[in-house]
Amino acid sequence: MTSVLYISYTGLMDPLGQSQVLQYVLALGRAGHRMTVLSFEKPEALNDPERVAAMRSLCREADVNWRPRIWHNKPVGILATLYDLSAGRRQAIRIAREVGAEVVHCRSYIASLMGLAVKRATGAKLIFDMRGFWPDERVDGGIWSKASAPYRVFKRVERSLFLNADHIVSLTKAGVREYEAFDYMKDEPPKSTVIPTCTNLDMFRPETAPREAFTLGYVGSVGSWYLFDDVAKAVARTFALRPDARFLVVTKGNHDLVRKALDKAGADPERIQVLSVDFSEVGRHIGRMDAGIFFIRPAWSKRASCPTRMGEFLASGKPCLANGGVGDVAEDIRETGTGIALPQLGTQSVDLTDLDEALQTLFAMAEDPEMPARCRAVAEERFSLASGVAAYSDIYRQLSEDPT
Repeated sequence: MTSVLYISYTGLMDPLGQSQVLQYVLALGRAGHRMTVLSFEKPEALNDPERVAAMRSLCREADVNWRPRIWHNKPVGILATLYDLSAGRRQAIRIAREVGAEVVHCRSYIASLMGLAVKRATGAKLIFDMRGFWPDERVDGGIWSKASAPYRVFKRVERSLFLNADHIVSLTKAGVREYEAFDYMKDEPPKSTVIPTCTNLDMFRPETAPREAFTLGYVGSVGSWYLFDDVAKAVARTFALRPDARFLVVTKGNHDLVRKALDKAGADPERIQVLSVDFSEVGRHIGRMDAGIFFIRPAWSKRASCPTRMGEFLASGKPCLANGGVGDVAEDIRETGTGIALPQLGTQSVDLTDLDEALQTLFAMAEDPEMPARCRAVAEERFSLASGVAAYSDIYRQLSEDPT
């Protein structure tokens, strides 16, 4: 099997890291790959001995060699990131030489810059696991402007990563179409594999217990890209259309933002529950829901994004109400009949007539006795952790056997 140095600027102990980094590396370790993980952890996580010990135990059981570093947010902004990049690059080269890494697998842009240095220093093959068009996400998120120095620098970095990667992983087919159309990529498109945001199907399963009321559910972050004001309007309409309806929110933070948005939309607070739970408990609470909802602000950069919550809802047997203009979401939902995709949101509020029609369809889907099995089958086909791990294993094998 392959010796892999996996670099992630997202910590294994972060909620996103537990879902979208840890699950992969543990499974790849169990599959026999010699996995060494360099991750950047929040200081408060590393200062919790019990959490660190538990993470080390998980990694040790899967034969994963975990090398955590502290993630810095001071000095403010890009300077802290540049510090982490410089120090992380030096450590990554040392680790790669120590473990004889054949492949350096890098999650997103900052990690991939470290990986590019490893490739140049050691000859390891580079996987650019892009996760999205990060510089343009910063622009679309209002953090940078296209005229700013950081944006211009990281677009040059992006070009270097695309041209020097031995393999590129995209979350979406839409993302591949976009970067293959870049001027510098047209003549010789890179070797690419689409691996969507995957779900551990053992942690998310259909719940068959009977329920008397309809429960609409929301999981994950509510700020930034997530159009929670539009979600709140949908909840208010759900309550108007279904007197028995309830709304369950599972999110780590911003509970005040959640309640304010719902209150502004006129949603009855007595029919709402907002929870913060460990990642291991999320699947159980999705089991209490009848359908899921998420609206994400569409932007060009989001064509390469795949929402984590979609796979989790489908694996749990729940149809989804979402919006188009984000990755392959609308395409997946329409092709599989596992939910409703509204037109693009963000530039204007959701149309109430379209929303009411979509909600009535969602109610019917939730009552369809065949829907849980259909959603689960789609999750197994398109979003399973096992299929994602198999795809990564195949990439590792190809790269470790490539003599060039």
